[in-house]
Amino acid sequence: VQLQASGGGLVQYGDSLRLSCVASGRTFNSYAVGWYRQAPGKERELVAIMSSGGRIKYADIVKGRFTISRDNTKNTLALQMNSLIPEDTAVYYCVADHSYSALWQKDGVHYWGKGTQVTVSS
Repeated sequence: VQLQASGGGLVQYGDSLRLSCVASGRTFNSYAVGWYRQAPGKERELVAIMSSGGRIKYADIVKGRFTISRDNTKNTLALQMNSLIPEDTAVYYCVADHSYSALWQKDGVHYWGKGTQVTVSS
């Protein structure tokens, strides 16, 4: 599966932003999908993931602020980000794998999209 993320940009503290990712392929609904991010000088980290059946896991730092969703009819996933803070500044990547558990660790992720930059100014 090929993934293409979009929607990044420069926003201010407290603003909202919605990231989107379009996936190729006819079996998108069978994949677990999600979002990772990488801030300057830091390791890539899990943001939110969703299994093919709808199980969801969020990083603690984004719980209550970010919402992951998917539309299998359009082969898309989204990340609604509210109450953004400067610590959310990073390159965001959409990811996919046949295994939901594989998405828990970056080394287990099979498919990565190109990233989209999110910058939150204070």
